[in-house]
Amino acid sequence: MKTKADIKIKLKKGDLVKVLAGNSRGREGKILDIDTDRYRAFVEGVNIVHKHTKPNQKTPKGGIVKKEASVHISNLMLLDPTGGAPTRIGRALDEKTGRLVRISKKSGEAIK
Repeated sequence: MKTKADIKIKLKKGDLVKVLAGNSRGREGKILDIDTDRYRAFVEGVNIVHKHTKPNQKTPKGGIVKKEASVHISNLMLLDPTGGAPTRIGRALDEKTGRLVRISKKSGEAIK
């Protein structure tokens, strides 16, 4: 059985992803933040929840605020930079720089 130390998060902040499961299935968005301890990501426009807030300096009247809730990493898949289809992520050595870069398994292109 894999422990937390064995699981590598291959997605990064700013990646364009597609949601594979849950209420937001099929939606696409950019990763805003990643919680590495819980293996969850906040995706722009996905899994919107209503949060009831007390009055504070930011919202003097308080009320109901809509914000993104986290989605488990396993329910997200990176979108291919060339075709826009969901793809798996690999790593390969870049010939120009000699460094490891993330690549799309579908097209073989490097991911920014």
